[in-house]
Amino acid sequence: MSAQAEPTLTLRELWRQTADALGARHEARWICEVATSLDGAEFDAALDEPLTERMVQHHDAMLARYRAGEPLQYVLGRWGFRRLDLAIDSRVLIPRPETEQLVDAVLELVAERPGPRRIADLGTGSGAIGLALADELPLEGTEIWITDVCEQALAVATANLAGLGRAARNVRAAVGDWCNALPDGVVFDVIVSNPPYVAEGSPTLEPQVGDWEPPRALFGGGDGLDAYRAIVPAAPSHLVADGWLALEIGADQAPAVTDLCRAHGYRDIEVRRDLADHDRIVLARRQ
Repeated sequence: MSAQAEPTLTLRELWRQTADALGARHEARWICEVATSLDGAEFDAALDEPLTERMVQHHDAMLARYRAGEPLQYVLGRWGFRRLDLAIDSRVLIPRPETEQLVDAVLELVAERPGPRRIADLGTGSGAIGLALADELPLEGTEIWITDVCEQALAVATANLAGLGRAARNVRAAVGDWCNALPDGVVFDVIVSNPPYVAEGSPTLEPQVGDWEPPRALFGGGDGLDAYRAIVPAAPSHLVADGWLALEIGADQAPAVTDLCRAHGYRDIEVRRDLADHDRIVLARRQ
């Protein structure tokens, strides 16, 4: 008598096993969704369907990476940012909710300008800020520049640009260091940046962040302010007469960054706090 064949693994059972292993049902579902290329209603409809060997192998590889400490966002290879589903990997920072608030601030600033409007996102990384602005601003009369000194990071951003639809026509990409990447003779209504602002050797940096995310996008020198010292003095020559600079900052950097803006002639300087009530955004208008 032949041995009884082992039952085929279903998606429902894989999800249950993954949730048991992780103690986290939502994260388990996300891993299963990516492994099977199913999500939403398609995932739910396929819960009792058998899985292919390839799906299981993909799942097992992802689960091993996650259990080894790799951030879930890199394991999944994508992450949501506002209305976008961005492809991300270890070449770029993981998009965070605080940066979504920076996008809100820029949208407020350009709402005062009926158009046309031109915005530059310096150090774009995955493209999160610039592409979200392109996605949410009117299709007509909008021009967004996304820049990064790292060609590998800009490759991630341009890959995400391909999924933006019609709004992609409004986006320009350029390689370069901060304002040096911007074209001569072109001025912007807003220059926005989430630059590296962690001080080297910072004891408050979470180990998972320091171990996995790209150092060039995290560390801003001994005090974390190197990028601001480059951006703040250079931005006015690339802004319209009453244009704005919008910067994400570390929670303890508002005094230093506002002093730097004031020293370079900006006016209407404002600090905004994030949802955790930490200083997170500095807005400054060109004099």
